[in-house]
Amino acid sequence: MAALMKNEVFSCFVFYGVLLVIKMYIIAIITGQVRLRKKAFANPEDSLRHGGLQFHREDPYVERCRRAHLNDLENILPFLFLGAIYSMTGPTLAVARLHFLVFFLGRVLHSVAYLLALRAPTRSLAYTVAQVPCISMALQILTCVAAYA
Repeated sequence: MAALMKNEVFSCFVFYGVLLVIKMYIIAIITGQVRLRKKAFANPEDSLRHGGLQFHREDPYVERCRRAHLNDLENILPFLFLGAIYSMTGPTLAVARLHFLVFFLGRVLHSVAYLLALRAPTRSLAYTVAQVPCISMALQILTCVAAYA
């Protein structure tokens, strides 16, 4: 592990990967706090604890927060795989950092746009921008391993 952390590209990837995981935790916490504030619980046992079964219900803003979190799961997990493998293909630090930074900023903007219901097409553009480095990394990985297929 120590040798891997000496790889500057991998360390850069770890930095952005950990920031993204922290961002996911923050979205999960926001979702929980909104559930409490709106008294909209997904499970009957939670609603009973917080006032009664009438609070076992959906709320549009809670659902928005939940969808933002699910979208993170759908996009950040593949990035973590692609970024780790890409880091082992020998890219330059500057190019790799650009890939990781663009993805990170795109995902942060996507979450902000989702949670604040920013005007379209802000969220779609943020999503698309974040996908560009993932597609680039995937293609570069495939180029490196195609000879072994």
